[in-house]
Amino acid sequence: MEKQPAVYILANKRNGAIYIGVTSDLSVRITQHKENQVDGFSKQNGTHLLVWYGYYDTMAQAIAEEKRLKEWNRAWKIQLIEKTNPYWNDLSDTI
Repeated sequence: MEKQPAVYILANKRNGAIYIGVTSDLSVRITQHKENQVDGFSKQNGTHLLVWYGYYDTMAQAIAEEKRLKEWNRAWKIQLIEKTNPYWNDLSDTI
């Protein structure tokens, strides 16, 4: 698949720790998270389940959306996830 800017949310379990990130290649980035190649919050908290993602036309749009989502309160983030993924299934096979 061609590279495309994306924002994604990872979790360690349903209603657990949440990580929000941005990337130009979602498939590669999710693999890096799952293999603990990304130092920091995601590695420390085991957020390896892809529970939400969205694609954007430009990296600038994706970065703006990531910043916007990071400002949301936790309840809004959970609503966003559960709108399309109510059981917090790992969506990494869908990308």
